[in-house]
Amino acid sequence: MTMIDRVGKALEPLMLVMGLVSPLATLPQLYKLYFSHSEHAAGLSLVTWTLYAVIASLWSIYGLYHKNPTIWVGNSVGFAMYLAMVVGIYLKVGLTF
Repeated sequence: MTMIDRVGKALEPLMLVMGLVSPLATLPQLYKLYFSHSEHAAGLSLVTWTLYAVIASLWSIYGLYHKNPTIWVGNSVGFAMYLAMVVGIYLKVGLTF
């Protein structure tokens, strides 16, 4: 086993955790959108959050296809977070850029 293989193998559990932490960083944004600062929803980009959701869903499918939880777990959580942002923006502002 090469050095890069050993490092990659050692990083696998850490990257799974990071894959979960990264989309959870969206929670404060969701809180503001739905509960504390919903009047600022017009300043959020529906296009951007929709693209995030689409990209995360594609990564999830890719990770499932390759049976790699490091890829699909975090991206599935990300998809749920980003979709919640899309729904919140749409409900608060309607169709916007």
